[in-house]
Amino acid sequence: MRTGRRLGIDVGRARIGVAVCDRYGLLATPVETVARDKRSDLRRILALADEYDVLEIVVGLPLSMSGDDTPSTEDARAFAARIAAHRPVRLVDERLSTVTAQRGLHQAGRNTKNSRAVIDQAAAVIILQHALDHERTSGAPPGATLP
Repeated sequence: MRTGRRLGIDVGRARIGVAVCDRYGLLATPVETVARDKRSDLRRILALADEYDVLEIVVGLPLSMSGDDTPSTEDARAFAARIAAHRPVRLVDERLSTVTAQRGLHQAGRNTKNSRAVIDQAAAVIILQHALDHERTSGAPPGATLP
């Protein structure tokens, strides 16, 4: 397992959930939700990457249940490419991360309508934790690196 903090990103059309892990890659925790805005969203993600001194940024790739691309997949790839111009990026499958986050928050007594920003952060935590767990068990970095 590589040491170094990683930032986990859940890219949505309106918001971007952000999570970070400890330097040993054991536990992902929520950081914040960034408003989607072409002028400031990338700047904020890069500032967080600097603040946490991350090894790489893990971006969730929303595929359909059959594994095919969707319009959201292309949006996430485009955002990841913007980040990759400045920092190392890995794309990882994020199928059902938002659904899992919503279910967990619902079980904790929070409703979806009033918890959208928290759901985005929780989805980012799930994406990053899955990536960390994959690397720990397989010994190989998760997903695909963007050039």
